[in-house]
Amino acid sequence: MCLMLKTAQENQYGRLLHSDRDPIPDVPAVYFVMPTEENIDRMCQDLRNQLYESYYLNFISAISRSKLEDIANAALAASAVTQVAKVFDQYLNFITLEDDMFVLCNQNKELVSYRAINRPDITDTEMETVMDTIVDSLFCFFVTLGAVPIIRCSRGTAAEMVAVKLDKKLRENLRDARNSLFTGDTLGAGQFSFQRPLLVLVDRNIDLATPLHHTWTYQALVHDVLDFHLNRVNLEETSGVENSPAGARPKRKNKKSYDLTPVDKFWQKHKGSPFPEVAESVQQELESYRAQEDEVKRLKSIMGLEGEDEGAISMLSDNTAKLTSAVSSLPELLEKKRLIDLHTNVATAVLEHIKARKLDVYFEYEEKIMSKTTLDKSLLDIISDPDAGTPEDKMRLFLIYYISTQQAPSEADLEQYKKALTDAGCNLNPLQYIKQWKAFTKMASAPASYGSTTTKSMGLLSRVMNTGSQFVMEGVKNLVLKQQNLPVTRILDNLMEMKSNPETDDYRYFDPKMLRGNDSSVPRNKNPFQEAIVFVVGGGNYIEYQNLVDYIKGKQGKHILYGCSELFNATQFIKQLSQLGQK
Repeated sequence: MCLMLKTAQENQYGRLLHSDRDPIPDVPAVYFVMPTEENIDRMCQDLRNQLYESYYLNFISAISRSKLEDIANAALAASAVTQVAKVFDQYLNFITLEDDMFVLCNQNKELVSYRAINRPDITDTEMETVMDTIVDSLFCFFVTLGAVPIIRCSRGTAAEMVAVKLDKKLRENLRDARNSLFTGDTLGAGQFSFQRPLLVLVDRNIDLATPLHHTWTYQALVHDVLDFHLNRVNLEETSGVENSPAGARPKRKNKKSYDLTPVDKFWQKHKGSPFPEVAESVQQELESYRAQEDEVKRLKSIMGLEGEDEGAISMLSDNTAKLTSAVSSLPELLEKKRLIDLHTNVATAVLEHIKARKLDVYFEYEEKIMSKTTLDKSLLDIISDPDAGTPEDKMRLFLIYYISTQQAPSEADLEQYKKALTDAGCNLNPLQYIKQWKAFTKMASAPASYGSTTTKSMGLLSRVMNTGSQFVMEGVKNLVLKQQNLPVTRILDNLMEMKSNPETDDYRYFDPKMLRGNDSSVPRNKNPFQEAIVFVVGGGNYIEYQNLVDYIKGKQGKHILYGCSELFNATQFIKQLSQLGQK
């Protein structure tokens, strides 16, 4: 069997659709592709060239009737109608990164990016295309989930446009009971049973500070400072130059990739932990591993079995059961060692960034700005400090200040800040856009609230300061997080728990199962929801995701999924703001 894929990514099982291929007449071929014009043309060409014995066509999202007719015409012309064995709409046009997190786009994410939605020169036709792309992917998500949601969204935003279109698409599918993709929904099909889920659609513009915020939890830090993409982190490790002869060429950097997946128990346990706790946990795991390894060596030594293979050891009498048990755990030990090495390398790379850029200082200072706490140091001092962070760090800090402050700085003060930022090497385009955004948005008079202070410094960790530790945290603050709900989490809480709040009372309400469309903001359902999906139109981040995970931990029996049109870190977001701010 030959498998055809739509992407240009490496895959050990599949062959690329647009590559040159020789006919294999005795082999069936499985196609797994997006139903794009280009892909359909190539599939028709394959049919005409009689490349395979039979064709199983799988489309990631639903194929239109006109494109299906193109394939039928090509099969007819090539006398290959009987060879097209199956045609499937798979409704898989989204990417699941975690059990409770998904994104819509990877390869063509610029089509649904924050910049694409907020371009000042965007035409109505282009905006319709962006919204249709988002809605098609969300429709795929709910078909896969097997549930029709109740939809809530804010008015006058891109999120409202998505809600209107999604409601219409779900309603049209439910109208034809025989061909509906949600036939079993009333019986509790899919993951959500007994009660329908709530879909909260929010616009990125309700909170622009969080995506720019320096973070302090492991997963969000890895995404912020390292090359972390689709759950894989890529590191460049420099080889040591010691013992190299004088005048020898410096050794090349080793590139290493690590997959951070649910199989990795350490990652699952600590991805939401503050970084100093992660460093301490890695050290504890290392000490535990060394103790187990030393015990195996000690037992072997006592019994004079150094160098003996495991087969010989297992043949020994019962009094060696302890040793046999220790040796049988060696595969587990080796896996433990692999994970320790992985997280030692990743955490060391993160720590280097924290120290070099003083990220702990930025995180603590931004938390105080966002929570309206008294600042112990002037903003100009940090911007002007040549040792404190990169130009991008300084720009992120100032943008958070500018977004969060109720009273915008005077023109004279703003010029002073601009000069300091320019002197620090900053590109002022992002500030230009945020200035325009703040002038036009209704939030100008009431910026997003982030609650009271959320961090406190506990002094330096003693354990990770041990001589043998990989993580010398000297000079890095051990900041302990205090749970506070970010704007997106607060909106979800109001809607999920059916609370009356000025922030969400005007949110629109859609129920695709109602026979007639409803333009009301008054919900029909009066009971709190058990299941909810938060979807951010315009891009999301790991800080919001982690905040939602922490929030739901205290809600027994409730479940939340977090989704976004694209997942970006602060660097990628700043780049989009810069493009929007260009004159």
